[in-house]
Amino acid sequence: MRRASLTVFCLVFGTSAWGQEVKRDVPYATPALERQVLDIYAPSRAKGLPVVFWVHGGGWQAGDKSGVQLKPQAFVDKGFVFVSTNYRLLSNVEMGAIVRDIAKSIHWVHDHIAEHGGDPNRIFVMGHSAGAQLAALVCTDDRYLKAEGLSLAIIKGCVPVDGDTFDVPAIIETAETRRRVHGQPQAKFGHREKFGNDPEKHRDFSAVTHVAKDKGIPPFLIMHVAEHPDTSAQAQRLADALKNAGVPVKLHGARESTHNKINADIGLADDPGTQALFEFVAEALKK
Repeated sequence: MRRASLTVFCLVFGTSAWGQEVKRDVPYATPALERQVLDIYAPSRAKGLPVVFWVHGGGWQAGDKSGVQLKPQAFVDKGFVFVSTNYRLLSNVEMGAIVRDIAKSIHWVHDHIAEHGGDPNRIFVMGHSAGAQLAALVCTDDRYLKAEGLSLAIIKGCVPVDGDTFDVPAIIETAETRRRVHGQPQAKFGHREKFGNDPEKHRDFSAVTHVAKDKGIPPFLIMHVAEHPDTSAQAQRLADALKNAGVPVKLHGARESTHNKINADIGLADDPGTQALFEFVAEALKK
């Protein structure tokens, strides 16, 4: 395990200079395996600030906590501590182990983020693509946090970004029907296989399965590419389930965007998605 390193540098936004402290490769498990590490970005002399917990994408097979683009700068500038986590990947582990890694990482953050200027009871869980599925699932299926001795009460809000697997059986049917209609071969390692090749597991890894009233599910902002039929349909599916359960939910469809662009644009001052995101977190923090 590489020793966590501390880097202090200054970010300049307009006329405001912000000192930022970064700790990389902090282990969140004992003993920690190679990918059970996270990075922490915090304003200098931070104390009691809300926390953004970010889950990267990559099809559950790739990706890294370093792929955060403008997000750390943007959130630190707004007075947040930003955490980006790694997790083990397919096919080294199965899907359940990946979700448990996310819960274990949140557990570490809850126990230790005050040492880095964060508030352990004001955590926002966010993620892109595969990370969107993981974020949404851990914020709806409370068994994962309960196994870590925590509850959904520590989560102030959830922001899944352009995920297509909030309802896994639906995306399997959609993708396989599309290939069949067009005479294309089925994927050798598609969603069906990634989520365990078992209809019961497919339902169990779907956030919509676990949405219910009075569970303490936090408010959601679901961001998606407006012109993408699959992520738009899945966003609406999750939003409808949350709404029917009385959970506050907002949708933001990004126009003239792509799966990668909607993620990379978070942090741009003139990006409508970024504006919607900061409005969402500001409103959630008032409650």
